[in-house]
Amino acid sequence: MEARVKAGLWTSMALRMGDAAGRPGAVLRKGDPDSGGILCVLRGREGLVVLSQTRDAAGRPAWLRGTGADPVDDAAADAYVARQVKRDPDLWVLEFEAPDLLPPFEATVL
Repeated sequence: MEARVKAGLWTSMALRMGDAAGRPGAVLRKGDPDSGGILCVLRGREGLVVLSQTRDAAGRPAWLRGTGADPVDDAAADAYVARQVKRDPDLWVLEFEAPDLLPPFEATVL
């Protein structure tokens, strides 16, 4: 079984990587520091995409475009985040400036 990084530590790493890449980020909502899930809002030129943490078929970490393939507006992204937080109150929510809608950290997007 693969060791998992604590959510609080992972968010700190992602924010530092974003800063280093010129894609600043912020914590919009703190979740459980040990085992909380993570949503990443990517704010681009054409709108927003919300990535939801998941696993691929082989069990490796991956990200799912929770708001769909196309960018959405603020209201749609906020509604998606609110639904997910209602289901899982331990979620972390991060937001990054991402003009090209790509995350500032290594990620497999499904």
